[in-house]
Amino acid sequence: MEASQDSAALSGQGRRYPSVIHAIGNTPVVRLQPLERETDGAHIYLKLEYANPGGSVKDRAARQMILDALAGGRLRQGVTLIDSTSGNTGVAYAMIGAALGLRVALVMPANVSAPRKAIVRAYGAELILSDPMLGSDGAIEHCQRLVDAEPERYFYCDQYANLSNPKAHWLSTGPEIHAQVGAELTHVVLGLGTSGTCMGTTRYLRQHLPHVRCLALQPSEALHGLEGLKHMASSLKPAIYDEQVPHEHLAIDTETGWDMADRIARETGLHVGHSSGANIAGALQVAKAHPNARVLTIACDRGDRYFAPLKWERNYTW
Repeated sequence: MEASQDSAALSGQGRRYPSVIHAIGNTPVVRLQPLERETDGAHIYLKLEYANPGGSVKDRAARQMILDALAGGRLRQGVTLIDSTSGNTGVAYAMIGAALGLRVALVMPANVSAPRKAIVRAYGAELILSDPMLGSDGAIEHCQRLVDAEPERYFYCDQYANLSNPKAHWLSTGPEIHAQVGAELTHVVLGLGTSGTCMGTTRYLRQHLPHVRCLALQPSEALHGLEGLKHMASSLKPAIYDEQVPHEHLAIDTETGWDMADRIARETGLHVGHSSGANIAGALQVAKAHPNARVLTIACDRGDRYFAPLKWERNYTW
């Protein structure tokens, strides 16, 4: 690209918003051209959901669930919003709660990455740690016990059963993909965690771009290291999940997801998390199988969210 074109591309005016919750969405899409060399004329697109202010795709669902609960009177001042989370939705709840002056309590497995714990505490949320050996299912069950014990204290947002979760993606993610890639799109690959991103986006695309094949991706192993994704056969299935909504299903193993995350950082300058690495590996698999395909997937969050915290020395020198 010529220098003049670079300047033009970078000269757009930033938008101005009344609060952080209005800055959620409208994330960019980039091509992964180094991966395209392995295909027969395919293009691979990555939607950078880590560009949301809370750093992940979960900002969308958290905003919709909170706003709908406030509008319906189920969430109000003095009541604590509580939910189980593997991390990203918790960060989004905590951020939006801080912006709106809401109390937030989060149940996370004790082995969730240290940066996520630190971030939600920074926003002022209460952090409740569940058994690390029981994973996200254990956090769900722990959260439910707390709500059952003190139902007047809590509003249980329940991202796994809350219809506002997929609604967020019907209203925003799907239309954005339609506008950004449009009729040239042939396939989307969407990871399954709560399944909200996949369910809402797929339903939108099936209605508005019916030629697009929508694939749901999950870990190939029950015991996996792709934080945020669910192996549906061995997990508590989210109430919002319907395995008939996607056209096809893909499975990616932990090592492949981690390797792809490392590769993408080195070859494209995009530092993504391991679930995003799995999404990209799935998209590449689809692109290889379909000449001239136009495949889009999602970067759920940034890779630095998985780093151990830095131990700074007080008496450092530069």
